[in-house]
Amino acid sequence: MNGATVGAPAFRGNQTATNYVIGLPGFPFPDGLVPGTTYYWRIDAVNNAEPNSPWKGDVWSFSIPPKTAYNPDPADGAEFVDPNATFNWTPGFGAKLHHVYIGDSLADVNDGTGGTYKGPAGPASYSPGPLDREKILYWRVDEFDGVDTHKGDIWGFTTPGAVGNPRPANGSVGIGHAQILSWTPADNATSYEVYFGTEAVKNATTASPEYVGARAPGSESYDPGKLVWNTTYFWRVDAVYDSAPARTVKGLAWSFTTADFIAVDDFEPYNDIDPPEMASNKIFEAWTDGFGTTTNGALVGNELPPYAEQSIVHGGGQSMPLSYNNNLSTSEATMTLAHSAGSGQAYPRDWTEQGVTKLSLWFRGKSGNAAERMFVALNGNAVVYHDEQNASRTTTWTEWVIDLLAFADQGVDLTNVDRITIGFGNKIPGAPGSAGGLGEMLFDDIRLYR
Repeated sequence: MNGATVGAPAFRGNQTATNYVIGLPGFPFPDGLVPGTTYYWRIDAVNNAEPNSPWKGDVWSFSIPPKTAYNPDPADGAEFVDPNATFNWTPGFGAKLHHVYIGDSLADVNDGTGGTYKGPAGPASYSPGPLDREKILYWRVDEFDGVDTHKGDIWGFTTPGAVGNPRPANGSVGIGHAQILSWTPADNATSYEVYFGTEAVKNATTASPEYVGARAPGSESYDPGKLVWNTTYFWRVDAVYDSAPARTVKGLAWSFTTADFIAVDDFEPYNDIDPPEMASNKIFEAWTDGFGTTTNGALVGNELPPYAEQSIVHGGGQSMPLSYNNNLSTSEATMTLAHSAGSGQAYPRDWTEQGVTKLSLWFRGKSGNAAERMFVALNGNAVVYHDEQNASRTTTWTEWVIDLLAFADQGVDLTNVDRITIGFGNKIPGAPGSAGGLGEMLFDDIRLYR
């Protein structure tokens, strides 16, 4: 709609009146607008006596309510819903009566069998009574408008104690191509059956190609390997209970979409867990700073947990704090890149993959910071400095885009980048220090783009 011009299918003609009729015989959409549809429209102002005419208008939109129920509460995919919750929804257009179905079998709720029909409801709400814990439940509402019954969508949710908290989060986008999928275990499950792939995951069984194996308690994760750019993946975790009666509880189908960029570091995997715990992954262990030295004035992370910044972020839930002190030193933090994809951090080394040509990182400083020169270095000493001397004083999130040729021209093999360094001051090896100043910065979303 925004790009439509005169002669395009969306063009409906010129007029001087400030109203426009639709949905009647002889006008656009003579049979009326379609329920459940969003429409877009635009008005361009025209004055043929003016050289700047026409003036392109904004694109507006409006939606026609569907005839089926919508806006469910609990929402589709909701987790750990209160067992005493009351179900609510927005009635479908013209609905006079609502037929409610609830059960722990997706097939039964879809077919209205197995005791899932809970009867008609006058208002758009229903109280099912106390729900069992550690359950995955499905529900749907059919709308009767006095003539026809309109079958509703099926919504799913979990109660406390069930499998949940998928990582990546359900519906998330821009996900890196090296991800370890993980979830919170069910309270009493004895094992898990994991499914991964296309939308067929929703109905897959252990005989389907989407089934990728079982996991024991304590191993609530799955490594799908290298993921394809800009692709939506689906996954599901079923909880298995061996105690009598043995049963398998089918999980909700989760999804995420991979990025059209390579994530060098989005700072999301870091935590505050101390060694020797296997899950320990502190931000200042991945990014080596100047702690304990006299020649490097950088310190990564907050002094106390949470060590990663969780309030001021560019994307996701965390960014990297970096303080610098350039008094007779340079301040820099370095991450060593791994050879293979793991948790999404310290990856990748091949900076030509998928034809990427640009390095992008977002930064934010403080107005009181010392104006120290900011730089990025690869493989040690191939350095690119920011054009602005006062970049460290920027108080809003700002993107810095660097052409990778600037590093290749300094001899960096872009197919084998082993280190990335962010710093302030003079990176020249052995250069004498100067009486530099102090500052505090945040960094986020380091990426490679085509």
